[in-house]
Amino acid sequence: MQTIKPASPIVKIARGTKYYPARLNDLHDPPSNLYIKGDVHLLHQPMIAIVGSRNASAEGLQNASILAKALARAGLLILSGMAKGVDGAAHRACIELGVNHFTGAVFGTGVDVIYPREHVGLAKAITQQGLLLSEFPPGTRPQRFHFPRRNRIIAALALGVVVVEAAEKSGSLITARLAADLGREVFAVPGSIQNPTSGGCHLLIQQGAKLVRGSADILEELNL
Repeated sequence: MQTIKPASPIVKIARGTKYYPARLNDLHDPPSNLYIKGDVHLLHQPMIAIVGSRNASAEGLQNASILAKALARAGLLILSGMAKGVDGAAHRACIELGVNHFTGAVFGTGVDVIYPREHVGLAKAITQQGLLLSEFPPGTRPQRFHFPRRNRIIAALALGVVVVEAAEKSGSLITARLAADLGREVFAVPGSIQNPTSGGCHLLIQQGAKLVRGSADILEELNL
């Protein structure tokens, strides 16, 4: 974890003001304020969340990257939670596409407190090609209960949530279930039955999530 001096200003957006995303009002406890680093106009761009295991397999990381690039090329902002593994792979894939492809990271800390610390460089790149977002004021350090709160924001902002790899008890499944409760689409990428980080995806598919073979399955379901 590392606190950095902002290269761009942190913008505070209060609920009910111009840039506050209307989709957050679907929550029973929408954030009173959002803190943004990056392009606030992107808050109103259609978003798709890609989430998954912090300990993803090489195949899972590759799948996250392939899907993120394809969906970003289709005009969607790639939203995730800045964690290790699948989250980081999705953010980086979008950054690699260059200008006019955007990603957003929702923090469980203040947007000036980068966690995990090895993502300092990634966070800087996202501020130049997307936005960092948090409901927690600048300077807020990580606490365990912050991350489920972060997950509900991801679920609310997105048109749908794509789970690439996840164990049966994981934050990614919490995000997916929150999304379903909010009427968002839920997608899951299947994997080997011998891979424990695919168990959560298989459970979601059993419960009615859309099985993903490629980006076309997601775009078709979203009518894009």
